[in-house]
Amino acid sequence: MKRHVFSLAAVAALAAGPVAAQTVLTVSSWLPPTHSLSMAQKEWCDLLEKNTSGKMKCNILPRGVAAPPGTLDAVKNGLADVSYTVHGYTPGRFVLTQMAEFGFLGDSAEPLSVAFNKVAMKYPAFGQEHQGVHVLTYFTHGPGIVFNTKRAITKVEDLSGLKFRVGGGMVNEISKTLGMNVTLKPAPESYELLSGGVMDGTLFPAESTESFRIDKIVKHATTFPGGLYNTSFVFLMNQARYDKLSADEKKAVDAITGETAARIFGRGWDKVDRRAFALMQANNVQVVKADAKFVADVKAKTSALEAKWVKDAEAKGLKDAAKVLAEFRSEIAKASK
Repeated sequence: MKRHVFSLAAVAALAAGPVAAQTVLTVSSWLPPTHSLSMAQKEWCDLLEKNTSGKMKCNILPRGVAAPPGTLDAVKNGLADVSYTVHGYTPGRFVLTQMAEFGFLGDSAEPLSVAFNKVAMKYPAFGQEHQGVHVLTYFTHGPGIVFNTKRAITKVEDLSGLKFRVGGGMVNEISKTLGMNVTLKPAPESYELLSGGVMDGTLFPAESTESFRIDKIVKHATTFPGGLYNTSFVFLMNQARYDKLSADEKKAVDAITGETAARIFGRGWDKVDRRAFALMQANNVQVVKADAKFVADVKAKTSALEAKWVKDAEAKGLKDAAKVLAEFRSEIAKASK
């Protein structure tokens, strides 16, 4: 009887024909599945599966294969096929991408991300900072805000005397130039740092107050037109894994990289930024907008950082860096219309 059942199963399997081969990409996220970036990464994966009629799909791991600062090297070394990371989490490693981290660039993540990706993909020097990985897109979060648990911040002088967590990169330079006492820590550590009183505040986009559960801890927020700073990210794939894809598979991946992926990440971030402001209001977070004098004082103190970036970027092989920065701002304006 058992032999009969087995033979029927074997006949059924043969009748169904050979199972189509499927390419599965291992995908890692160091943030919870509900975070905007994890959801954007899944949206990209779903689009890849849809566009290939299921021939390509993602296996999203239950937890990240590395801590945030080690993610790029984890992908480079093949611990995961696909992930994303913050350039500033590895100080000194990336210079060119700091172009997208200056203040007052724009009020939403989608146009910023589109412009950043367009310019960075255009100039090979950006890619040279990412040797060993295949860049899928460059993107940014929404405008950076100053949050704290102590007092309203309405002028440059108010920024001193408090301890702030920052994510690294240009925001570290901006904050130090403004006389802030800052410590470099990954974003997921913010709740513990603030709830325990180790830090008095943090620099974040609006979204992060909800994502990292600090919306009931922070009491004050200061916003700036175009953001006090921004943060650059890269969405990437293991280079060897990409190279092993068939021509059709590469075409499918390429079709949803660049601007398409930048819009997915940026659009998702803008959505949660809007929701976070509503939550801040519900939790009685006191939000103040930096006035013209505050903005002017910040610009005066941080203006030298752009000149330094131009010099450093050119030293790393980006020709006419000032022109590239101007081009970036022009592309933000176009993408924002």
